[in-house]
Amino acid sequence: MSYGDEMNARAKSAERRAEIVRAALEVIAECGYRGASLAAVAERVGLTQQGLLHYFPTKDALLVAVLEERDQWDAVPDSQWRIDLLASLVEYNAMRPAIIQTFSALLGESVTEGHPARDYFTARYARVRASMAGVLRAEYGDRLPNGLTPERTAPLLVAVMDGLQYQWLLDPESVDMPGAFRDFLTLLGDT
Repeated sequence: MSYGDEMNARAKSAERRAEIVRAALEVIAECGYRGASLAAVAERVGLTQQGLLHYFPTKDALLVAVLEERDQWDAVPDSQWRIDLLASLVEYNAMRPAIIQTFSALLGESVTEGHPARDYFTARYARVRASMAGVLRAEYGDRLPNGLTPERTAPLLVAVMDGLQYQWLLDPESVDMPGAFRDFLTLLGDT
């Protein structure tokens, strides 16, 4: 196989993997991780289950790929996050309910012992809390106007973001996720 043929084969393999990840994201959004099957994902992309296993040897490997892909969509270097960008992220999330539904379903399932995404979410939340504390410190210094430190406020900020997502997913007509988040920022002291 020539170098050009090899590069073309790798590009096609990467495209196929991306297609599988997108299909897995849809299936997980519809059924949850435990209810999602490799067969259902394979069917969506026109593969046999054995063919899918060529790209992802286990369901857990596919789950990790889905989570990593989702994180890439929101990737912003920690040093570039600002309070106003968080509000923009909430607005952006309101435009992609399937992604938010998948994330929320996986997050909810991951609290059970032995779930393959538990370690991922535990580590992710540690990183996110630290990142949010940095955002708050950059905006307010060592104390917010309400008297709390950035470290004490960061878990609350993350809880509001995720909690609003759950409420919005359940009743999008009644919950203005971006508006409610902006109201929360007002409580922090950002007018």
